Amino acid sequence: MNARPDPSGDRSDAEARTQKTADARSRSRWLLHLAALQLARPWAVLGLALLLTAASLALAMRLEIQPGFEALLPKSRPSVQELERVKSRTTGVSTVFVVLEGGDTPSLRKAADAIAVEAKKLGHPWVGSVESGPHDALAFLKPRAGLFAEASELQSLLDDWDEEVGRATGASLDEEEGDDETEAGSAKRRDALRAKFGAKSLKKRFGLEEDGRATMPDYPDGYYQSADGKVVVVTMRSAILGTDYAAGREALRRIRGAIDDAHLEALHRDIRYSMAGDLVTAISEYKAINEDLTEVGLAGTLMLIAVVFLYYLRLRMLLAMTLTIGIGVSLTFGVTQLLVGQLNMATGFLFTIVAGNGINSGIIYMARYLEERRKGTAYDEAIRVAHTDTWLATLTAAAAAGASYASLVATEFRGFRDFGIIGGIGMVLCWIATYAFLPPILIVAERAVGLSLERGGLFGLLPRQTSGGLEFGRPFAALVARAPRATTLLGVLIAVVGTVATARWVARDPMEYDLKNLRTDMNKRAAEVRAGELAVSVTRFVGTDGMAILADRLDQVAPLVTELERRRDAAPADAKPFKAVYTLQDLVAKDQEKKIPLLMELKDRLRRATRRGLITKDELAEIEPFLPPDGLRPYGLGDLPESAARAFTERDGTRGRVVYIEPISSDVVEDAHYLFRWSDAYRKVELPNGKGTILGSGRAVIYADIWSAVVADVPRLVALSLALTLVVVALSFRLGAATAIILASLLGGIAWMTGALALGDVKLNFLNFIALPLTFGIGVDYAVNIMQRYAKEGAGGMITAVRETGGAVVLCSATTMFGYLALVRSVNYAVRSMGVAAVLGEVACLVFAVLILPSALVWRDRLRSSRRDGATASVDHAA
Repeated sequence: MNARPDPSGDRSDAEARTQKTADARSRSRWLLHLAALQLARPWAVLGLALLLTAASLALAMRLEIQPGFEALLPKSRPSVQELERVKSRTTGVSTVFVVLEGGDTPSLRKAADAIAVEAKKLGHPWVGSVESGPHDALAFLKPRAGLFAEASELQSLLDDWDEEVGRATGASLDEEEGDDETEAGSAKRRDALRAKFGAKSLKKRFGLEEDGRATMPDYPDGYYQSADGKVVVVTMRSAILGTDYAAGREALRRIRGAIDDAHLEALHRDIRYSMAGDLVTAISEYKAINEDLTEVGLAGTLMLIAVVFLYYLRLRMLLAMTLTIGIGVSLTFGVTQLLVGQLNMATGFLFTIVAGNGINSGIIYMARYLEERRKGTAYDEAIRVAHTDTWLATLTAAAAAGASYASLVATEFRGFRDFGIIGGIGMVLCWIATYAFLPPILIVAERAVGLSLERGGLFGLLPRQTSGGLEFGRPFAALVARAPRATTLLGVLIAVVGTVATARWVARDPMEYDLKNLRTDMNKRAAEVRAGELAVSVTRFVGTDGMAILADRLDQVAPLVTELERRRDAAPADAKPFKAVYTLQDLVAKDQEKKIPLLMELKDRLRRATRRGLITKDELAEIEPFLPPDGLRPYGLGDLPESAARAFTERDGTRGRVVYIEPISSDVVEDAHYLFRWSDAYRKVELPNGKGTILGSGRAVIYADIWSAVVADVPRLVALSLALTLVVVALSFRLGAATAIILASLLGGIAWMTGALALGDVKLNFLNFIALPLTFGIGVDYAVNIMQRYAKEGAGGMITAVRETGGAVVLCSATTMFGYLALVRSVNYAVRSMGVAAVLGEVACLVFAVLILPSALVWRDRLRSSRRDGATASVDHAA
């Protein structure tokens, strides 16, 4: 016969639950004191919140964004220090290009000259120099072109001259001096002489032409003009740095005003202009980042508000949650200003991430509060229950998330470290804001207008069975109850497949080496990019793709160049690190004292040969601009015109210590493999004879250092994040079965996440790498809350845990997910990739926590129940 229920057993269970509640109250005594204060003086607590928020916002408004890659590395890094040194010495001025386009070349030139006149009126600091072409540089260097030929070549040229003139005329040029024409020699000989000593031949021997191509940049009539004459460029130098956003905007506004004052439309109606240059780029990037932060933050905020409202369907709950997380985020970034002082491209988007993750504590608190209120519990007691029943789970989850952020601090990579500091502080402050300020907000709201439990939310227009709004947990609970075994096995199978796919993915190197996929989407700035490319192609601006090295002394430049060229020449033909090295000394001819007399003699002979008809007047006119003027003297670095020396001149006026290295081609500078090779070739050069060590920096070295730091640190950070997460969970649940189950759920979610990345062949970079260690701490949040509620309900209570707490967990994940999802709207490809990776981690860990983990435990509980029922039936049968 069947066994009767034992009333004493029911009493034992009730007593156990009562004792458990008493124990919880005992552990939460400090929170009960806090609740008493909040109930007694809610307005005083909210006044404190207002003061703290106002002070934090004032501090946060002072945060500045550093958009450069170098801001991701510590300031102590040699490459960063060298880059700052070079910047401080060589970037005292910024460049602005005004690109004029049209079909009429004379009108474009007039427009360029008119702009130059108006821009000069702006004066310091807005415009220091302006030019429509390298007029003074060409005027100085053209007559000295012959000085760049070898002295032996010039002497050989004179010797060949005497021999060829003798063949052509039958006598030397001196013997026939004064005769207008000679009958000696044949026309064929004269043609041969012209072919050998005409303008084309002499240009080649002077080094001005090679294989029919000019080796010297061609600036028609001294203008920065394209070959077809349809583009003319005006270059300006400003004392305003691109990092000074306000002054930079004002400089560009004044320059546009000067262009307007030039009245281009009066010169030709088809003339149009655009602007480019490093000042324009810096201001545009700063503006784009600020707009991006605003758009991403707004999108994230709207998605958070929408999902919270859908869950609660009550305006007061939405307002309470919004105010609470607003306080937490404000506190976070106020403290960020004190501890970090700035944001970079990795941390600039943490507003939405901190809000999306930090709101989770409030969601769990609110869910428990409303659950008590639905039971008819008075609001003051509901506050106490929410305090005591949720603080451990939410603190564990916040601490785990904070620990995953904090793990990023254990690296010298500043992009990770600052991210970890801000995120870790944010999780703690958002948890404190929840328990300090959400209760008084609810208390004030309840006392103003009592919460109606009968009517539906949204003024009664949307009746609900519960006051939980859309019950996010119910579908999961239904699936868990219906097919726990099949769901568990399917989840484990996907995890195994994901693990195998991840191993193969890692084996074939998933790193992102195309820098174009890490930069800002330039589609909205296509006109600026096009203008910049036109300006560089026309002006041959040396500083665009080249890397600058700054020597300490002038006597170091020559051995530095020698060593760099040795490294280049020693590299295999298909692995050259760079194309050429340029210095200002290249513009100062050697052995000038020896060459000047030879050039004067050659000039004299050419003129006499022209009078004799041996060289045509047209050929003399073509070569004469490259012949030395009478009275030519040797010159040095200080004699070079300012436009020629500008790129090699430091802020204090020192010339000649700057060395530029030109890449193999502009097509390869976005390939990280090439940047590694390039940076290794010049990042450190030991000079011979104890002349010192020269360090190099720039984009190539900075990116190589970023990548090496990421590759070296990420495995350690992942392990540390996992270890810290395990410690936090173990402290809450002790080293027992619950801890093992939570860890298994987390690892299963991670396997799903990395498997999805592998199957999608997603490339890893220095930003989406962050998603992996963060997922440990944030993803474990969901399993922690489910297990906490399951432990409270006891065996057989998992369905209730998923239906009640699971809904709040889904909302927690949704808010965090939307915080990440907002990043996909960013204009920066690396930020977008981080959003995608993090969302995958959120989805994977959430589904595992509210579906696979509960299914496994329900399956286990049913098996145990079946065994107990079988044992009971056996006992009854035996009886």
